[in-house]
Amino acid sequence: MSPILFTALVDDAGLFPPTSLHMDEALARHRRDEERGSAVLAQRFLCPASRLDGLRREDYVPRRIGLIVDTPEVPPFDDLPVDLVEIRPADDTPVAVVARRVAARLPHGVRLFVEVPARAVSGDVPEGVGLKVRCGGLTGDAFPPVEHLAAFIRSCADRELPFKATAGLHHAVRHFDPSLGVDRHGFLNLVLAVCEAVEQRDPAPVLRTTDADRLVRHARSVPADTAKHARELLVSYGSCSTATPLADLKQLGLIEEDA
Repeated sequence: MSPILFTALVDDAGLFPPTSLHMDEALARHRRDEERGSAVLAQRFLCPASRLDGLRREDYVPRRIGLIVDTPEVPPFDDLPVDLVEIRPADDTPVAVVARRVAARLPHGVRLFVEVPARAVSGDVPEGVGLKVRCGGLTGDAFPPVEHLAAFIRSCADRELPFKATAGLHHAVRHFDPSLGVDRHGFLNLVLAVCEAVEQRDPAPVLRTTDADRLVRHARSVPADTAKHARELLVSYGSCSTATPLADLKQLGLIEEDA
């Protein structure tokens, strides 16, 4: 199994639901994670634009910050180590229009990711701009069907579009959530689905499976070049828990480090 498959996979979304930590709690956890130095964690702290001033008032600043735009405009952030900006259009504004409005204002080296619905990607996506897909939320209807998420992944692989994922990916393996009455997508399913798309296979069956043993065998058989290509496409995903992904991967025997 290629170690790159899970390297820098998880962004720290501790400020976001359902965990919704206070700023000081989220930063304290993130600092502990930085000191632990897990290879699976991207060590990127996701922060809403509306809370940047609160972050600035803290004594500790993370080494990497992902800015989640929840304000009418992208605020100045030159004083912070922001390496990517994620924006969710208020309507069905085309990605190219959003990119033209935002990308030119970003400092050199800061990547832009525009959130789109989980379905086949249409329209122009400017070079250097990535996409963001929502895999769940606080209600059952926020979880996209397997067919829609598979179509999104296939489009990104066919068009060589990098993307990030967010929401709903609480555990490695797809499972039923009785509180919401839906199947939650698994982050291991997602990673392996991208591998399938890279190798020109339908990602839907891997997204749909709940067979943990099958997924583990699949992960261990992924060729190194496929893993590298897949992770160039799937940049990372945001998780409100940074311990659970590590615990799941360790329990499955896919990593050895402690959670």
